[in-house]
Amino acid sequence: MEIKKVPQYGYKIKSIWISGFQRKKIFKNILLPLKIIISFIQAYFIIKKFKPNIVIGTGGFASAPILQMAANLKIPTLIQEQNSWPGATNKILAKKVDKICVAYPEAADVFTRIIMNRVNLSSKLKIDKKYLSQKIVLTGNPVRKEIMFFQNNTIEARKYFQLNIDNPTILVIGGSLGALTINNAIFKGVHILLNKNIQIIWQTGANFYKQASETFNNFDNIKVFQFINEIDKAYAAADIIIGRAGAISISEFCCVGKPVILVPSPNVAENHQTKNAEALVKNNAALMIADNEAPQKLVNTIISLIENDILKKQLAENIYKLAKPDATELITNEIFTLINIVK
Repeated sequence: MEIKKVPQYGYKIKSIWISGFQRKKIFKNILLPLKIIISFIQAYFIIKKFKPNIVIGTGGFASAPILQMAANLKIPTLIQEQNSWPGATNKILAKKVDKICVAYPEAADVFTRIIMNRVNLSSKLKIDKKYLSQKIVLTGNPVRKEIMFFQNNTIEARKYFQLNIDNPTILVIGGSLGALTINNAIFKGVHILLNKNIQIIWQTGANFYKQASETFNNFDNIKVFQFINEIDKAYAAADIIIGRAGAISISEFCCVGKPVILVPSPNVAENHQTKNAEALVKNNAALMIADNEAPQKLVNTIISLIENDILKKQLAENIYKLAKPDATELITNEIFTLINIVK
C-alpha cells in the first residue's frame, strides 16, 4: 500500500526485498534467509546514498533491515510503537535503537523487560532506571490535524448530516476497506436501533458500501458513506462511537472524548487490537466486544449504552484522560534531541 500512497504526498519511496516470517505456512519461509541478506545490502546502499541524520521506524518487517543497518553505522535511530503490545520487529530492535516512543504504558513495560534482560540488576539498578527513563518515552500517537481541532458542536454537526438534532446518534466506523463483522451486525440490527429512535452515521468502507447504500438510501435517519472526509463533524454529531481498536483509531477516540464500543479485529499480528482495547477497558475508558460475539451483542450493547447516561459520562471522561494531543510535538522533540546530540 505504501508504494502507492507515499508518492501521492510528494515523497520518494524505495522498496527492499524482505517479507515477514510465515508462522502458518512454514514452507513459504524458504527464501527468507536470502531475503534478509539482500535486504541488508539494499539498506546499506540506501543509507549511504541518502545520508540521513536520523532513521525512524514505526514497526513492520520492512523497517528492520534499515534500522538495524543504521544502528550498525552509528546513525541515530528511533522507533515509535503505536500499540499497547509491541510488534515483533520493534521488540527485536529495542536493544539497538537510541530512542523508543510509545503510545501506552503497557508497551513501555514490555520494552523495559526486554532491555533489562541483558543487564545485571543487582549491580546496575539505579543506572539502568535512569537510562530506561531517557530511552523509553511515553508520547502517544500522532493524530490527524482535523481531529486536533475537533469541536464538540453536536447541533451543527447533526444539521450538517441532515439528522434530527435531538435524537441519539451513533457513529459506526468500518475502516477504509470495511470491518465485515461490525457492518453485518449493524446491517442486521438496523431496525432494532431505529425503533429506539437511534440515528446512524455509518462509514462502511469500500467492500460493504454498495450493499448498505442501496438498502438504506431512502432512510432519513441513516447516513451511509464509503469514507467520511469530514470525520471531525461525524465525531461531533455522535453520542457514541463504534469501531475497531487500531492504534491510531484509539488515539483519535481519546482526543475526541466520546463513549466508545471497540470490536477488535482478530486478523492482526499478535492480536494487538485486543490488547489495545483491553488497555482502555481496564481504565473504564471503553467497552469491548469480541469479534465473534459482535453479531449477538453489538446492537444490544449500543442500546444499553445509549440509555445509560452515567456510564456514558464515565467512559467519556476516562477516555479523554488518556488523550495525548501533543504527541506529534513530543515525538519530534525527541527526534530533534537525537540529532542535536550527534551534532
